[in-house]
Parts: sequence; structure tokens; C-alpha cells
Amino acid sequence: MLNAAFAELGLDWVYVALEVGEGRGGPAVEAVRTLALEGLSVTMPHKAAAAAAVDQLSPEARALGAVNVVSRRGEVLHGHNTDGPGLLDALAEDAGFAPEGCRALVVGAGGAARAVVLALAAAGAREVVVANRTPDRAAAAAALAPAVARVGSAEEAGAVELVVNATPVGSALGGRGSEPGLVVDPGRLGPGQVVAELAYHPPVTRLMVEARARGATAVGGVGMLVHQAARALALWTGEEPPVAAMRAAAEAVLAARDR
Repeated sequence: MLNAAFAELGLDWVYVALEVGEGRGGPAVEAVRTLALEGLSVTMPHKAAAAAAVDQLSPEARALGAVNVVSRRGEVLHGHNTDGPGLLDALAEDAGFAPEGCRALVVGAGGAARAVVLALAAAGAREVVVANRTPDRAAAAAALAPAVARVGSAEEAGAVELVVNATPVGSALGGRGSEPGLVVDPGRLGPGQVVAELAYHPPVTRLMVEARARGATAVGGVGMLVHQAARALALWTGEEPPVAAMRAAAEAVLAARDR
């Protein structure tokens, strides 16, 4: 989708995947400066190493201790985390939803969940409930926004305006035939609520189907995938991201996976 964006913008740029072994994230980030690259996207397990390797961190990246985008300005390497803001952009575009004043439930406590908790709190959510099988991890995620977030239960899904599934449950991470489970009881969902999946494959999960059947608005993870990358592109190029072209490219690749 980023190469599609570069083509749309008429930029002589190319985006490639580079396999980096665990424990080598720091030297990989330093290569941005050495090779005069414009930047990197960073995936697990290198996000913490990237945060330690850059020269400056955005407020989000500093709070999370994780970097998913590196940009270069001269000899200075900047670390960013666009995951949470990317979700907010996707919610606005796909569901017409703004989190200010809302109550939200985030299921999961990994890196993506932590980014979402922080972003929702920064955007003015009234309360963010974090539910996770491991209470200590839920507490650590909630501690990112102590005035807003708290540890809770997925059973609170009926009392919130936004439900975010930040776990792999229901996604294709387990491969074909994996159990399409549910992280919340769909009977607690209804009209006026928004349900957001962070995983983007399959594009429509069982949770989304169940939520829509009960009158809730449900969005998949493709929007977040596109918008976090769009923010990265803006950091690298200074250009307005061609979101429609990026989304079309992402959806085409995902559709090809299911053939």
C-alpha cells in the first residue's frame, strides 16, 4: 500500500521488507542514518529496541516505550508510534466516531492495546476499561492513563459506546480453520455502539457479524492498518497521504489471500 501511495504521489521512492533477526533491531535502526534512508516501519519484536535506538521520541512513543515508525531529519533519527492515532483516524472515517466523552472497553493488553488506551485517553475519552486474562498486564496498560483508564471485565461491554478487540481472537493468525472466537458476549451489544477489530484478516470477523446483527456499527482492522501507515508516509515525505489508493491496495492484497 505504501508503494501504491508513492506511485499516486509521483515519488521515486520504494518500500521494501527487510528481515531483521531478534536482538538486531538497534543496528537496523542505525542503518537509517548510515545508509541515508528516509525511514523505517518497525514491527515486533523490534519496537522497544527501536525506541532505545533513536535520538528523539514522540510523546506517544516515549509513553509506550515502543516505536513503529522511524523518520530521519538530517542526522537525527525520530521515533514515533502511529498505531493509536491510526485507529482514531479509522474510527472517524469508517464509523463517524469520535472518542471525546465516550466510555470504551479495550480487550487485550499487548502493544496495540496499550497504544489504543493512550490514544483514547488523549482524545478525551471519559473512561477506558481494560480487560485482559492477565490482570497485571491489564493494570500496566491502564496505568498509561491513570485518570481515565482502569482494569475491568469484558462483561462491561454493554455499558460502553466503543468496544475494541486488541487480541488475535477471531483473526486469521491461527491459520485456516482456527476457532473464530468471541472476546465479548454479543448479547451485550446493541444500537449506538461501535465495535472495532484491530486484526485485519479476515476483513469481517465473527464478532463484527454478531455486532451488526444486533444493531451495532462494526469496523475491521484494515482502516487502522491504512491510517497508521498514512501517518508514517506523512512523516517521511511531508505529503498528504493518498488514503484511498492505499486502502485499495491493501484490500486487493487481502482479497488475494482468500482466493
